[in-house]
Amino acid sequence: MLTGAALAQAPNFDDPAEFDKQRGQLTAEFNGPADQIYMQYAGDEMVDTAEYKKDAPWTVCFSNAGVNNPWRVVGYTNMTEEVKLHPEIGTFTHVDAEGSDDKQIADIDDLLAGGNCSILIVSPNSTAALTPAVEKACAAGLPVIVFDRGVTTDCPVTFVHPVGGYGFGIQAAEHIIANVPEGGNVLMLRILPGVDVLETRASGARNMFAEAGLTVLGEEFTDGDNAKTKSIVEDYLQRGTIDAVWMDAGATAVAAIEAFEDQGVDIPVITGEDQQDYLQKWRDLGFAGIAPTYPSYQWRTAIIAAVQTLKGEQVPGPEWVLPQPAITQDVLDQYINEKMPPLHYAMCGCEDMPSYPEAWGGTK
Repeated sequence: MLTGAALAQAPNFDDPAEFDKQRGQLTAEFNGPADQIYMQYAGDEMVDTAEYKKDAPWTVCFSNAGVNNPWRVVGYTNMTEEVKLHPEIGTFTHVDAEGSDDKQIADIDDLLAGGNCSILIVSPNSTAALTPAVEKACAAGLPVIVFDRGVTTDCPVTFVHPVGGYGFGIQAAEHIIANVPEGGNVLMLRILPGVDVLETRASGARNMFAEAGLTVLGEEFTDGDNAKTKSIVEDYLQRGTIDAVWMDAGATAVAAIEAFEDQGVDIPVITGEDQQDYLQKWRDLGFAGIAPTYPSYQWRTAIIAAVQTLKGEQVPGPEWVLPQPAITQDVLDQYINEKMPPLHYAMCGCEDMPSYPEAWGGTK
């Protein structure tokens, strides 16, 4: 239970104003180079970072929520390969919280105590729990870049992220609403609670389904486990008809599809993400799919933001909002690459890097 100061900063995961803002950003024009989507940004607000300018070589420290799912594995590869493109980075220090709030808080304390970091990049494990740790780093005078998942403080130099969780939820929910008649049944599958971009995906979609007259059969947490995902879907199939499966993250989408195949039931609308196995399954079976994305190219952008900050250059802020395209049927073939691993995420923005595709497990 949250009490006192923690309660005061508890995040709001059902914010109609933010929902509307992100809906608009999904189709907005973005600034930046057309051929480098990971450098694009919404709006025209910039942050002056002159106070953080430092002579190279720098020590860039990264406190990571974890490398505990395929999306994060692809993202971390994006990040380490981007580091190689910046000779000013003398040392890159990565600490893995392994999905634990307590460990990540301790990791940040250790990095601060070491006194070696030129800048701190944080991908928070959860929103409320990591806010005080980020504020502590800011108070120590260290420039902080937050990306991926957010915190409820505006002290970082900038917060790098695609449009957001509401945007992801909107893209998937709109597709289901367009393909399932009123009164249809939707199963919502989620991976874990308390993370802003996951909670807002769910709240946005949930509200849209209610407005459209669709029935949410249940919201079940899969822990990102294929066997558990498949078991949940099979259990709901025993109870009745499922017209659509909405997922807040797509790594186990193929397991959900296989549950219908195993039961000999027609594949309904199943939303996934931009991982290769889902895209290939969607193409091969021809069901009504869509891949909303939370592009992993943001892991590159976090390093770029850190480099620009340490050079004293302006960066987009207080939020560096990146485009968040969805993969739809009409562009599906453009994102399928048979030479990449099944759980490679197509929206990596990594194809222009010298180490592509081998560093991501692909073959030329």
